[in-house]
Amino acid sequence: MMQKLLKALVLALGLTALQAGLAQADLKIGFAAEPFPPFSSKDASGKWVGWEVDAIDAVCKAMNEKCEYVEVAWDGIIPALQSNTIDVIWSAMSITPKRREVIDFSDTYYRTTLWVVGPKDGDLDVGPQHLASKSIGVQGATVSAKHVEDTYAPAGSQIKTYATQDEANQDLASGRIDYTIGSAAVMSGFLATDNGKACCEYKASITDAKVLGEGIGAGIRKGDAALKAKLDAAIKEVAKSGGFDAITAKYPELKDAITTPKP
Repeated sequence: MMQKLLKALVLALGLTALQAGLAQADLKIGFAAEPFPPFSSKDASGKWVGWEVDAIDAVCKAMNEKCEYVEVAWDGIIPALQSNTIDVIWSAMSITPKRREVIDFSDTYYRTTLWVVGPKDGDLDVGPQHLASKSIGVQGATVSAKHVEDTYAPAGSQIKTYATQDEANQDLASGRIDYTIGSAAVMSGFLATDNGKACCEYKASITDAKVLGEGIGAGIRKGDAALKAKLDAAIKEVAKSGGFDAITAKYPELKDAITTPKP
């Protein structure tokens, strides 16, 4: 009897150790804590929802991984990756040469453009000299922010940075800034709101690859070749199955605003 109990105890301990090992193998996926609809935000119950959430759900399923979502402030998301607080950044992060200096990326899983949005006055000139006396709001630590610093700040525009694009949009609607520049998908959603319709209009698109980088990818730690291979294979699998197209169809505001990988 004692021998059977010992065997059962050893088996139980082995299973516990195995389960602990599996738990440690789960991927911690980092989302920026700041809302970025329709890509990622929390619903009334506190659950993460949006295009990015649906996409990483599909990718984790394709990798056969149980993923845990971790919210991290946008300006601390790369340090969180480097310190092993998270394993993957999946948060509409543009692949740029500067970011490649400190982290690696998966293959691109979507591309977008930037929209310049301003007052509803019919003036579509967004040249640096034309906006020299204007204020431009952007979300900090984004390709939009770098673009306005490189293009508009030298001409004399006043640049104001925000923690979220939504805050910039609110200040634009209230007249506290003159223009904002952000993701086409996000800005089209803003212009469809009552506030957006009342105050503002689309001015121009920015499609230059030098501004936008290589597209949006998952950020991973330098040298993590195994995880990159798994992510790349899963992204290809979701694309081949039509998963990205099916996800995008759930968000009408993203129609023509983003492009996803094709098989």
